Amino acid sequence: MTTAIIDNQALLNLDLSPIAASIEQWLLTQPKQFDLELQLAIDYPQEPEDPRELSEIPEVRLWFLRLDARYPYIPLILNWQAGELAKYVAMLVPHQFSRKDGIQYNPEALEIWVMHRIFLLTDWLNHQQVEDRSRLKFMTQMLGYELDDGLFELLEAKKP
Repeated sequence: MTTAIIDNQALLNLDLSPIAASIEQWLLTQPKQFDLELQLAIDYPQEPEDPRELSEIPEVRLWFLRLDARYPYIPLILNWQAGELAKYVAMLVPHQFSRKDGIQYNPEALEIWVMHRIFLLTDWLNHQQVEDRSRLKFMTQMLGYELDDGLFELLEAKKP
């Protein structure tokens, strides 16, 4: 497991260096293996009376948007068991938080994000010569979606 501590300075400066070395090393040595189990520890000081969750803080969200733009395959290497996928998606997709039900994503926004990610990651995995789509299917299941193999067959048939 790899933990990247993202401090206030990194957030305010849109600095990806606290995580870049780990990701670049993974890309150089084992991009076909998804066992990095990355965790992102956000160290952002909040006033005690500030009720916002981290995903509601513009500086934090903007950092995650930059991270996602630079490393769009990062969901594949997050530590899903520790809730990192849900936390990551919450930084990018509008949602509400319920004490009873946890994170409740905006359904339309989540569907758009999931399908965009599937298209993007399918192409990226093809480029990495990874044919197994089980990781993608499991990722979408964790977000409440079931993907049919027919979608991947359609995408394969439409390769440029």
